[in-house]
Amino acid sequence: MSVLVYVEATDGKFKKPSFEAITYGAKVAAMLNVEIHALCIGEVSDDELKSLGNYGANKIWFVKDERLKNFDPLVYAKVITQVESQTNSDVLVLIQNFNGKAIAPILSARLKAGLISGAVDLPLMSGDSFTVKKNVFSGKAIANYEMHSAKKIIALTSNSIAPVATENKATVQEIKIELTDADFKLKVKEVVKASCKISLADAEIVVSAGRGMKGPENWGMIEEMANILGAATACSRPVADINWRPHGEHVGQTGLTVRPNLYIAIGISGAIQHLAGVNGSKVMVVINKDAEAPFFKAADYGIVGDVFEVVPKLNEAFKKFKSGN
Repeated sequence: MSVLVYVEATDGKFKKPSFEAITYGAKVAAMLNVEIHALCIGEVSDDELKSLGNYGANKIWFVKDERLKNFDPLVYAKVITQVESQTNSDVLVLIQNFNGKAIAPILSARLKAGLISGAVDLPLMSGDSFTVKKNVFSGKAIANYEMHSAKKIIALTSNSIAPVATENKATVQEIKIELTDADFKLKVKEVVKASCKISLADAEIVVSAGRGMKGPENWGMIEEMANILGAATACSRPVADINWRPHGEHVGQTGLTVRPNLYIAIGISGAIQHLAGVNGSKVMVVINKDAEAPFFKAADYGIVGDVFEVVPKLNEAFKKFKSGN
């Protein structure tokens, strides 16, 4: 028996969510007194693969096949299923991102495994059962889910567990998978990558704005703040719907769910649908001229004022602070 962690590399590099997943898997493996294996699909250097060992992985498997260049949930699920069988893994850990959401249900059906999507803490174990915490009711509550199945899949919410570096060293080895051309039914015609410097999934700080900005031409101050702070930019759904910002930046119940250390909401009223996607943030700062905006009830810090006056002053203060430190 072992724990298998599926990790993803972006442009050949692992990001923080991958190290979080390895740390999580290593802690689960320690509870079970078994090995932890990591799986990566795609072109990644040996040194980058070995970095997974620094977070607790015992064995690192990689699959290289030019046909796997573009993500196809059915094909990727087939690869993971075969690796799960070859490594005798009864527990599978992956990240609750776009790809994870696509493949987790497929893997659950194929492996006849229990699935907890959006776990936020390590499981409690009693015999062969797991009790796993996850957010429910748009993040307003936490529920405990029990898994009694022989095989278990946990999709981990990003930023739920801090990655812990160790002195561990891992072996790296290619693993052979049986795939045929008939498996590749999905044809990718074009891949359009987000233009932001820092992806929302990896961001420690997120600067988000809404209709209070009055138009897309005013987003310069938001991007300036993000550049100063090393943050990702985001927006509310109405802003994406009227094409002020790309839909890839939309956070909320119907968009991306983010859990940064700092979330700055500028000109966003804070409807429950938006809060559902951001209330896992460690610290939330709200800037809005409406003192009755719902967001202030959820915020850790709030500034009541005109964003066109407040934000430029904050940017200058941030610049001054960074230049002196």
